[in-house]
Amino acid sequence: MSEMINKMRKTLIPFLAGVVLACQVVSPVRAAAAAKKILVVTTTTGFRHSGSIASSQKVLPQLAEQSNGAFTFEFVNQPKGKPGGPHKPKDLPPGATTEQQASHKAALEQFSKEQSTYEADEAKWNETLKQALMKLSPDSLKNYDAVMFANTTGDLPIPDKEGFLNWIKAGGAFIAVHSASDTFHGWPGYIDMLGGEFLTHGAQVGVECLNVNPGHPANQKLGRSWVISQEEIYRFKNYNGTKVNDLLFLDKHPNDKTPGHYPVSWSKNYGKGHVFYTSLGHREDIWDADPAMKDRKNPVEVSLAYQAHLVGGIKWALGLADSK
Repeated sequence: MSEMINKMRKTLIPFLAGVVLACQVVSPVRAAAAAKKILVVTTTTGFRHSGSIASSQKVLPQLAEQSNGAFTFEFVNQPKGKPGGPHKPKDLPPGATTEQQASHKAALEQFSKEQSTYEADEAKWNETLKQALMKLSPDSLKNYDAVMFANTTGDLPIPDKEGFLNWIKAGGAFIAVHSASDTFHGWPGYIDMLGGEFLTHGAQVGVECLNVNPGHPANQKLGRSWVISQEEIYRFKNYNGTKVNDLLFLDKHPNDKTPGHYPVSWSKNYGKGHVFYTSLGHREDIWDADPAMKDRKNPVEVSLAYQAHLVGGIKWALGLADSK
């Protein structure tokens, strides 16, 4: 019996040692933090920034690759085939001839037919859009750490508005770029969560953004001021500086040079969630650092600074980087 036990020991000890060694090798892999998952929404029902949206779809995966596995992006893109509405004929001028009146009547009848077709096609397309945005349902959001609105506009048919806000309040991250503030104008809860609402903009101009919070991850790679050669600068309503953490601002109006406080980007807490917003991101050459880009107005250095600003804001919103 003792001889049998000795044989079993000789067999089991090397086996158990191998198991322990295997666990030691596997454990660090399991201990590595999983990449944070960011759902990027680029759908629009209002004005569409086609060029900069395409640039975001190109640049964001590059930034994810450069993050060394810190985060990944998944896109909710605009469904194809959005119909365009017909143009209504202009009103008849005073004193129109009988021939003009007859032509106008025929044009109105044709418009009415085309309008009916358009409304039917639009209803079908809206259903497709609703299905795409089901990724923002409360059940689906459980699979993501953050949502980014990249140049969204208009009233998006998301499945559960309050459920979306509650997800952020419970600790979700929300990252908003440029015209995300031109989205959901009729939804006070969204505007309160974001911290401001698009009001207007003037012609594209060169600006010097002042870095009011150099310790914030979004600003750490920017100087005390950041000069942008050309960009579309927003003005806001329903903005309260006491309820946000200003990151970048202008000390004079970008177009008429009137002194004041004009916010450009900010961060804020929303319940347990983090919200980061930058109004920059209208121009393709803000997003994309490709030096061969046609009609580039901003130097590559501006694009790289913007990418660093965006990545820092993303990491802060995800809890991967803290303010100093």
